[in-house]
Amino acid sequence: MITRRYFVTSSAVSLFSVGLLPSFLRRASAALAEGSRRAGRRRVLVVVFMRGAVDGLNVVVPHGDAEYYGARPAIAVARPGGSSVRPGASEAALDLDGHFGFHPRLAPLKPLFDGRELAVVHAVGSPDATRSHFDAQDYMESATPGVKSTPDGWLNRYLQLGHAAAPTPLRAVAVAPRAPRSLQGAASTLVLEDIASFHFGPRGGRSPQAEAYAAEVERMYDSTTDAVLAASAREMFEAIRELDRIEAAAAPRAAEYPRGPLGKSLGEVATLIKADVGLEIAFVEVGGWDHHVNEGGVDGRLARSLDPFASALASFRKDLGSRMEDVLLLTMSEFGRAVRENGNRGTDHGHGNVMLALGSGVRGGKVYGAWPGLRPSALFEGRDLAVTSDFRDVLAEALVRHLGCADPVPVFPGYRISRERSLGYLA
Repeated sequence: MITRRYFVTSSAVSLFSVGLLPSFLRRASAALAEGSRRAGRRRVLVVVFMRGAVDGLNVVVPHGDAEYYGARPAIAVARPGGSSVRPGASEAALDLDGHFGFHPRLAPLKPLFDGRELAVVHAVGSPDATRSHFDAQDYMESATPGVKSTPDGWLNRYLQLGHAAAPTPLRAVAVAPRAPRSLQGAASTLVLEDIASFHFGPRGGRSPQAEAYAAEVERMYDSTTDAVLAASAREMFEAIRELDRIEAAAAPRAAEYPRGPLGKSLGEVATLIKADVGLEIAFVEVGGWDHHVNEGGVDGRLARSLDPFASALASFRKDLGSRMEDVLLLTMSEFGRAVRENGNRGTDHGHGNVMLALGSGVRGGKVYGAWPGLRPSALFEGRDLAVTSDFRDVLAEALVRHLGCADPVPVFPGYRISRERSLGYLA
């Protein structure tokens, strides 16, 4: 339902943006939209949310900052070349640019960085200072830091702009057990755990009884006088039929995904992309990043989590092949970890963090963002990596330069999109 308040607010923002949206955004989105029309393709944004606050300092290691090693005597990842601060360490960071390096368990992603398909944004995050998982995730997924009353998520607000030439029930899909905050709102979205289970009847099979039941339920919804309910039901049944078709016709995957939730989810997203179902937004999530205890350095809980993470992203890239030209994958997490390790060889809740961007349109092979340093005087509240890039600038660039959104202002209420803050990680 579009309320009068929503209509008035949205109209005012749109009129504002037409006149005052920075010209470089208008030009970029117009050129991108024209190119997409010529190619007849649908671009896709895939968001991977790492729930639990991943330790960005041990994922993309600032090995050129001596303060890092002083703050983490037990869990630091060794400098490239094996110059370890911990006797006996057998692995070291994979150098990226002389100052930063990948955790060694991200080795599957190193060729993508070297091939300029993968970029890093460091010292990025929310300006809100909360260290609550619940609040921080809410603020990032609503893209309104510090505001709890925002009714919808940033991805749903993008969908409400109605850019798609031919919207389908599979335009926006979350491969998750429940609708993520990012996709909640007035625009239609689909939530599924896997393609095979999204149908009536028992998992893994379609009996005649189940088909008859589904047909009866569809007839029941068709007869309702509630137009909104009827429309939603039609979209649901259309999605079921489309997913049945995809499952029946799906070609073998071109890559073997690792076992675990992220590999499974990204495999489903890749299947939808290759099936040309009109997918534009995909959301997946993976938990288990809250490492207060035994996080470790080159080994430990973080390393064990990074193994399937890196393998899943690399498999996704390989599986899509040339279709990756139309795809941008972004990773994000609610906040980072404290610079100094705690007494349990782990890290506590922090502030600034890291994001990854993967895709053919990425200006990869580079670490973006201003590095504030880890000296005590530069830390946020004396303990955390400071945020020098607002996560909304990363998201806005994805909407404009990748999806061709000419008017991102309504997606980020209360935030001004500016050329000065554009990171330029996308071509």
